Amino acid sequence: MNALGDSRLEGGLAILDPDHTALLKALDETFTRWALDVGAREICPPPLYAVADLKKFDVYVNFPHLSLVAGPLQVTRNLGPDDGRFRPDQLASVNLGLPTATCFGAYLFFEGRQVSTATLVTLVNRCFRGEDHFDGLRRLLSFQMREIVALGSYVHTQYILTYFSGKIEKFCHALSLKFVKEAATDPFFERGGARALLQGMQAVKHEFQVDDLAIASVNTHRNFFGERCRITTDSDGGLAFTSCVAFGLERWVSVLTNRYGSAERALEEVRRAASQLPPA
Repeated sequence: MNALGDSRLEGGLAILDPDHTALLKALDETFTRWALDVGAREICPPPLYAVADLKKFDVYVNFPHLSLVAGPLQVTRNLGPDDGRFRPDQLASVNLGLPTATCFGAYLFFEGRQVSTATLVTLVNRCFRGEDHFDGLRRLLSFQMREIVALGSYVHTQYILTYFSGKIEKFCHALSLKFVKEAATDPFFERGGARALLQGMQAVKHEFQVDDLAIASVNTHRNFFGERCRITTDSDGGLAFTSCVAFGLERWVSVLTNRYGSAERALEEVRRAASQLPPA
């Protein structure tokens, strides 16, 4: 059987069949439950943002090659696409950006606010990356990412990373997934200056890789997003620290389908493994 079953995949865009959809939903429900069990609140972000908002995070400086943008059509011109695309002069403006990561929604949600020193939220969103190539469900133009985002004190943000790193490791073991945890570069920090120096001195991002594919990551941002979004803590008014745990849902579907031979069998194993993990 094709690893993708009856799913449709073209140009980095996937429409999952019912079996792969059920597997993806079970994974997302598992990760969401982990977050809710330790007190996270769920928020619901939009699939796109104002370019001016994403610019705050250096998206268009550090990773312009991955970024996708959108805007309304110029209704006074011929609206028919030419050879499968619209010309630049048919666009009224390009003022909307498609996010490369889910956690942006959390920082924009708390922008200009004070948070407790132990704030925790979870959210899922469509993410978009204009990669130089696509590879089944392993590397897509559009994919779903569940994130658990900690804001507040530095101690809180680091505890969350340690706690969920343990959950990911136990889940992988229960699923018989051989993984490696490796340090990686953090796309949020500026390429130059003090933050880049800090990144060189200590790992700020670790990826959990299965079959040479990152399926989850834990990321510490110090007060980068607190500064950019003016998020402060209610304890002393200082800038909030942040960290996040990210799960690439289609990537999990890919490695589990390959591991167990079908989405149906993988779903059974996910449910079994999730039920065996101890609660928070």
